[in-house]
Amino acid sequence: MSEAAAPLDILYQDKWLVAVHKPAGLLTHRTVLDRHETRFALQLVRDQIGQRVHLAHRLDRGTSGVLLFALDEACARDLGRQFETGLVRKRYLAVVRGHPPLAGEIDHPLSRQRDDYEWSGAESSQAAQPALTRFRRLDTVELPVQVDRYPASRYALMELEPLTGRRHQLRRHMKHLAHPIIGDATHGKGIHNRFFQQHFDSHRLLLACLEMSLQHPESGAPLALQAPLAPDFAALLPRLGWSWPHADQRPLAAGSQRGC
Repeated sequence: MSEAAAPLDILYQDKWLVAVHKPAGLLTHRTVLDRHETRFALQLVRDQIGQRVHLAHRLDRGTSGVLLFALDEACARDLGRQFETGLVRKRYLAVVRGHPPLAGEIDHPLSRQRDDYEWSGAESSQAAQPALTRFRRLDTVELPVQVDRYPASRYALMELEPLTGRRHQLRRHMKHLAHPIIGDATHGKGIHNRFFQQHFDSHRLLLACLEMSLQHPESGAPLALQAPLAPDFAALLPRLGWSWPHADQRPLAAGSQRGC
């Protein structure tokens, strides 16, 4: 059974919330653009726990990791407020092309891209919205293989924290930094994506949401949700000379600063 066809791993569940580990390749919800698809995280979680669920946020189809749902409308409203006001923090792991700086922030406005529910034929509006991403380089590798125009090819393992919540923000910001995420067919570079497919049997977007911190909508207590790195992603890292868990991991502090 493929990872996308298996029951979803439940990371956390109580009377108000349920968080699952969404695999890469699974849509979060039904979309106009993918009418042929029949499996969505929203429906799978609903059927798996036997009750209605409310989507708290979204992950791109290619992204794996923490996906959160509310179990009633009041909690859904509270989570919406937390996301809107920046109380929720998320941390991602990514593999990117090149060697970015050790750490920094990408402060680059992004044009608004429509949600699939409101799709009307246009890719995006012209108005740019503020967008901010914090990044930290965890590890690097230089492979003695000419993939592009250079005699060797460089890649980096990155920790990414979106401080705003724009659509496809991390993928678009890493492209803006000239270090696109490997496996990104829209914002990445095809020659490097094909190299990973052919030499590492990696056919996914190398982006995963590993941690989310928020305030529990019922008690107000800090809540940290964590997902393990998906097996296909984890298996790739030692082939690049990287260990996981990484020695330089640092946990997020729930509610201590802005998040997306």
